[in-house]
Amino acid sequence: MKRLLIGLILAVSGFGAQAEVLKLAVTTSFSNSGLSDVLLPQIAVDTGLEVQLLIVGTGQALKLGQAGDVDAILVHSKAAEDAFVAAGYGTHRREIMFNDFVLIGPAADPAGIAQNTTGAAQALQKIAERNAPFVSRGDDSGTHKKERALWEKAALNPTSFGPWYMEVGAGMGAALNTAAGLDAYILADRASWLNFANPQGLALLFSGDPVLFNQYAYIPVNPARHPHVNHAGAIRLEAWLTGDAAKALIDGYEISGETLFRFNAKSPP
Repeated sequence: MKRLLIGLILAVSGFGAQAEVLKLAVTTSFSNSGLSDVLLPQIAVDTGLEVQLLIVGTGQALKLGQAGDVDAILVHSKAAEDAFVAAGYGTHRREIMFNDFVLIGPAADPAGIAQNTTGAAQALQKIAERNAPFVSRGDDSGTHKKERALWEKAALNPTSFGPWYMEVGAGMGAALNTAAGLDAYILADRASWLNFANPQGLALLFSGDPVLFNQYAYIPVNPARHPHVNHAGAIRLEAWLTGDAAKALIDGYEISGETLFRFNAKSPP
């Protein structure tokens, strides 16, 4: 009788009950920035969802969604996201927040990108002209996709570069560590840079070009393709991510007085 009574008390109180799990593939920048540590506890309180993150580059996140290995994705490469939805792997794309990409490099700036540079393409041209060491994510992430687009805009092809151009096939934090160790230039998202704990001799040298705008979007995986996914949970998470609680936490997240992300979710059409 005593054991039965204890069991009833635990059941009523919810103690020991398992939370509803939602698998979310996210970019490494979402984790490296520290924002996930701010959002996830409040998501659990407000929605009852235990969000389990799979931290990968955008390309890999999209592949996980295609395979039905996650319930939703949060990534930052619009062309790839639109193709994912158009192919029927995602139900829709919803913008959540943005920041920007920045060019980081040695504080001495041997390529001179911090001065008299009119755009990101010109900055990359200066780096290439000097054969200055450059670290590329090389992992098909959103940051890597943006970097490749910028090289194309600069009329340059990384496949023709010499050993000064190094693809590391790693996440943002690891790539920044490599750049710090090699005194190299690198393209990073602002949030990961601000939360980077190992800057050594690196500095933010170029930013502000509109082409460096960095939008993050949320996409639920299509249950018509993968009936096992937690679509109801994904929609519930979307409602939270686009609501007032998320806005307050995202806009209020700062490091050393600098805001890392800006909330820009809109009501669905």
